[in-house]
Amino acid sequence: MTTTEPPRWHYRFANYRRAFLLLQEALDKPDLTQLEQEGTIQRFEYTMELAWKVMKDYLEAQNLVLRQVTPKAVIRAASEAQLIDDAEAWMDALDDRNRMSHTYDSAHFEEVLDNIRDSYFTPMDDLRARLFQDLESQQFASGESTE
Repeated sequence: MTTTEPPRWHYRFANYRRAFLLLQEALDKPDLTQLEQEGTIQRFEYTMELAWKVMKDYLEAQNLVLRQVTPKAVIRAASEAQLIDDAEAWMDALDDRNRMSHTYDSAHFEEVLDNIRDSYFTPMDDLRARLFQDLESQQFASGESTE
């Protein structure tokens, strides 16, 4: 009896899903302290990192050949493959992630927190839901459980 390894995106998705839920937990909390705001930005940064990587792994599992493996190229390819709907929001989120992870810019701190809540959270949740649905359908077809 041979068992086949699940596609890499399944493992990456499990990490993305956990990161997303931690980000959601931080965003659900009212009146964040400065330290909690910084933690929320950190959660956003690693959730974005996992997001583009799970997109890459998923697209590769669908036999899509990526000419470039950069976050922007993967986001464009995910949009073209209709894995994500709002490529512009994803690109903006990537720009904010890069800005906050490479330089601490207090002038943009509040703006980025607002952007996460108002513009980036929903596309991230849409990706989570879409991949979860695909994972469930694949596991159902193979007789596995999602839990």
